[in-house]
Amino acid sequence: MTVRIYVRASTKDQDATRALADLVTFSTRYDDNHVEYVEHFSGTKLDRPALAQLLKDAEQGDILLVESVDRLSRLSQDDFAILKQRIKDKGLRLVVADLPTTHTVSDGMTGDILRVINDMLIDLLATMAKLDNDKRRERIKQGLANSGYKPTGKKANTAKHNRIKELARQNNMTKEEVAKAVGVGVATVYRVLKQS
Repeated sequence: MTVRIYVRASTKDQDATRALADLVTFSTRYDDNHVEYVEHFSGTKLDRPALAQLLKDAEQGDILLVESVDRLSRLSQDDFAILKQRIKDKGLRLVVADLPTTHTVSDGMTGDILRVINDMLIDLLATMAKLDNDKRRERIKQGLANSGYKPTGKKANTAKHNRIKELARQNNMTKEEVAKAVGVGVATVYRVLKQS
Protein backbone atom coordinates (compact mmCIF):
# COMPACT_ATOMS: atom_id res chain seq x y z
CA MET A 1 0.00 0.00 0.00
CA THR A 2 1.12 3.53 -0.80
CA VAL A 3 -0.24 6.76 0.62
CA ARG A 4 -0.57 9.16 -2.30
CA ILE A 5 -0.58 12.71 -0.96
CA TYR A 6 -2.21 15.28 -3.23
CA VAL A 7 -1.74 19.00 -2.61
CA ARG A 8 -2.95 21.76 -4.89
CA ALA A 9 -3.08 25.53 -5.13
CA SER A 10 -4.79 27.47 -7.88
CA THR A 11 -1.89 29.75 -8.85
CA LYS A 12 1.88 29.79 -8.67
CA ASP A 13 1.58 32.77 -6.29
CA GLN A 14 0.01 30.45 -3.72
CA ASP A 15 1.99 27.90 -1.74
CA ALA A 16 0.72 24.47 -2.73
CA THR A 17 3.17 22.81 -0.33
CA ARG A 18 1.83 24.77 2.67
CA ALA A 19 0.18 21.68 4.21
CA LEU A 20 2.55 19.06 2.82
CA ALA A 21 4.68 18.52 5.95
CA ASP A 22 1.57 17.98 8.09
CA LEU A 23 0.13 15.54 5.55
CA VAL A 24 3.39 13.58 5.39
CA THR A 25 3.32 13.24 9.19
CA PHE A 26 -0.38 12.32 9.05
CA SER A 27 0.30 9.67 6.38
CA THR A 28 2.51 7.65 8.74
CA ARG A 29 -0.68 6.52 10.53
CA TYR A 30 -1.27 4.30 7.51
CA ASP A 31 2.13 3.50 6.05
CA ASP A 32 5.67 4.87 5.90
CA ASN A 33 5.55 4.58 2.10
CA HIS A 34 4.16 7.77 0.57
CA VAL A 35 4.38 9.68 -2.72
CA GLU A 36 3.75 13.40 -3.06
CA TYR A 37 1.80 15.00 -5.92
CA VAL A 38 1.99 18.80 -5.94
CA GLU A 39 0.45 21.12 -8.49
CA HIS A 40 -0.62 24.67 -9.17
CA PHE A 41 -3.85 24.20 -11.08
CA SER A 42 -7.46 25.25 -10.64
CA GLY A 43 -9.66 22.85 -8.71
CA THR A 44 -12.45 23.74 -11.15
CA LYS A 45 -10.68 21.71 -13.84
CA LEU A 46 -11.27 17.97 -13.99
CA ASP A 47 -8.11 17.14 -15.91
CA ARG A 48 -5.04 18.23 -13.95
CA PRO A 49 -1.53 16.90 -14.67
CA ALA A 50 -0.47 15.86 -11.14
CA LEU A 51 -3.88 14.39 -10.30
CA ALA A 52 -3.87 12.46 -13.58
CA GLN A 53 -0.39 11.13 -12.73
CA LEU A 54 -1.57 10.10 -9.25
CA LEU A 55 -4.49 8.18 -10.74
CA LYS A 56 -2.19 6.56 -13.30
CA ASP A 57 0.30 5.50 -10.60
CA ALA A 58 -2.31 4.33 -8.08
CA GLU A 59 -2.86 0.69 -7.28
CA GLN A 60 -5.74 -1.14 -5.62
CA GLY A 61 -5.75 -0.46 -1.87
CA ASP A 62 -3.66 2.73 -1.99
CA ILE A 63 -4.78 5.80 -0.05
CA LEU A 64 -5.45 9.18 -1.63
CA LEU A 65 -4.73 11.69 1.13
CA VAL A 66 -5.83 15.32 0.84
CA GLU A 67 -5.93 18.14 3.37
CA SER A 68 -9.54 19.04 2.61
CA VAL A 69 -12.12 18.29 -0.05
CA ASP A 70 -11.69 21.71 -1.69
CA ARG A 71 -8.04 20.88 -2.41
CA LEU A 72 -9.29 17.89 -4.42
CA SER A 73 -12.30 19.49 -6.06
CA ARG A 74 -14.13 22.69 -6.83
CA LEU A 75 -15.77 20.86 -9.71
CA SER A 76 -19.35 20.85 -10.92
CA GLN A 77 -21.41 17.94 -9.63
CA ASP A 78 -21.13 16.12 -12.95
CA ASP A 79 -17.33 16.48 -13.11
CA PHE A 80 -16.98 15.53 -9.44
CA ALA A 81 -19.00 12.38 -10.13
CA ILE A 82 -16.50 11.53 -12.91
CA LEU A 83 -13.55 12.12 -10.57
CA LYS A 84 -15.09 10.00 -7.81
CA GLN A 85 -15.64 7.20 -10.31
CA ARG A 86 -12.00 7.40 -11.44
CA ILE A 87 -10.88 7.18 -7.80
CA LYS A 88 -13.21 4.23 -7.20
CA ASP A 89 -12.10 2.45 -10.40
CA LYS A 90 -8.47 2.62 -9.23
CA GLY A 91 -9.44 1.12 -5.86
CA LEU A 92 -8.22 4.16 -3.92
CA ARG A 93 -9.45 4.95 -0.44
CA LEU A 94 -10.00 8.69 0.00
CA VAL A 95 -8.78 10.08 3.33
CA VAL A 96 -9.47 13.74 4.05
CA ALA A 97 -7.30 15.07 6.88
CA ASP A 98 -9.88 17.56 8.12
CA LEU A 99 -12.75 15.02 7.93
CA PRO A 100 -12.16 12.55 10.81
CA THR A 101 -14.85 10.10 9.70
CA THR A 102 -12.61 9.20 6.72
CA HIS A 103 -9.62 8.31 8.91
CA THR A 104 -10.66 4.80 9.93
CA VAL A 105 -12.20 1.78 8.25
CA SER A 106 -14.81 -0.31 10.01
CA ASP A 107 -16.25 -3.62 8.93
CA GLY A 108 -19.85 -4.80 8.98
CA MET A 109 -22.86 -2.56 9.38
CA THR A 110 -20.86 0.20 11.10
CA GLY A 111 -18.48 0.32 8.14
CA ASP A 112 -21.36 0.43 5.67
CA ILE A 113 -23.02 3.29 7.55
CA LEU A 114 -19.71 5.16 7.82
CA ARG A 115 -19.11 4.81 4.06
CA VAL A 116 -22.56 6.26 3.31
CA ILE A 117 -21.97 9.14 5.74
CA ASN A 118 -18.51 9.83 4.27
CA ASP A 119 -19.86 9.81 0.72
CA MET A 120 -22.57 12.30 1.72
CA LEU A 121 -20.14 14.52 3.61
CA ILE A 122 -17.59 14.51 0.79
CA ASP A 123 -20.31 15.34 -1.76
CA LEU A 124 -21.60 18.13 0.47
CA LEU A 125 -18.13 19.58 1.04
CA ALA A 126 -17.33 19.41 -2.69
CA THR A 127 -20.57 21.23 -3.49
CA MET A 128 -19.81 23.86 -0.86
CA ALA A 129 -16.30 24.35 -2.31
CA LYS A 130 -17.78 24.86 -5.78
CA LEU A 131 -20.39 27.31 -4.47
CA ASP A 132 -17.74 29.19 -2.49
CA ASN A 133 -15.62 29.51 -5.62
CA ASP A 134 -18.62 30.71 -7.66
CA LYS A 135 -19.57 33.27 -5.00
CA ARG A 136 -16.00 34.55 -4.80
CA ARG A 137 -15.87 35.07 -8.57
CA GLU A 138 -19.23 36.87 -8.50
CA ARG A 139 -18.07 39.17 -5.66
CA ILE A 140 -14.92 40.03 -7.62
CA LYS A 141 -17.02 40.87 -10.70
CA GLN A 142 -19.37 43.02 -8.60
CA GLY A 143 -16.47 44.78 -6.92
CA LEU A 144 -14.85 45.56 -10.25
CA ALA A 145 -18.14 46.79 -11.69
CA ASN A 146 -18.79 49.01 -8.64
CA SER A 147 -15.29 50.47 -8.84
CA GLY A 148 -15.84 51.54 -12.43
CA TYR A 149 -13.08 49.28 -13.72
CA LYS A 150 -13.51 48.39 -17.36
CA PRO A 151 -11.27 45.66 -18.75
CA THR A 152 -9.53 46.92 -21.85
CA GLY A 153 -8.16 43.63 -23.05
CA LYS A 154 -4.71 43.00 -24.38
CA LYS A 155 -3.07 45.95 -26.11
CA ALA A 156 -2.00 45.44 -29.69
CA ASN A 157 1.74 45.15 -30.31
CA THR A 158 2.00 47.89 -32.92
CA ALA A 159 5.64 47.10 -33.73
CA LYS A 160 4.73 43.51 -34.64
CA HIS A 161 1.64 44.65 -36.53
CA ASN A 162 3.70 47.10 -38.57
CA ARG A 163 6.25 44.38 -39.32
CA ILE A 164 3.46 42.03 -40.49
CA LYS A 165 2.15 44.71 -42.88
CA GLU A 166 5.66 45.45 -44.13
CA LEU A 167 6.45 41.78 -44.87
CA ALA A 168 3.04 41.25 -46.48
CA ARG A 169 3.57 44.22 -48.82
CA GLN A 170 6.76 42.58 -50.11
CA ASN A 171 4.50 39.81 -51.42
CA ASN A 172 7.22 37.14 -51.33
CA MET A 173 6.24 35.22 -48.17
CA THR A 174 3.28 33.07 -47.22
CA LYS A 175 1.19 34.12 -44.25
CA GLU A 176 2.69 31.23 -42.28
CA GLU A 177 6.21 32.46 -43.07
CA VAL A 178 5.26 36.00 -42.03
CA ALA A 179 3.86 34.68 -38.75
CA LYS A 180 7.04 32.72 -38.06
CA ALA A 181 9.29 35.68 -38.95
CA VAL A 182 7.39 38.05 -36.65
CA GLY A 183 6.84 35.54 -33.86
CA VAL A 184 3.04 35.51 -33.87
CA GLY A 185 0.31 33.07 -34.76
CA VAL A 186 -1.06 32.82 -38.28
CA ALA A 187 -4.45 34.02 -37.01
CA THR A 188 -2.80 37.28 -35.91
CA VAL A 189 -1.36 37.78 -39.39
CA TYR A 190 -4.79 37.32 -40.98
CA ARG A 191 -6.44 39.62 -38.42
CA VAL A 192 -3.86 42.42 -38.87
CA LEU A 193 -4.03 42.23 -42.67
CA LYS A 194 -7.83 42.22 -42.61
CA GLN A 195 -7.89 45.33 -40.42
CA SER A 196 -5.47 47.27 -42.63
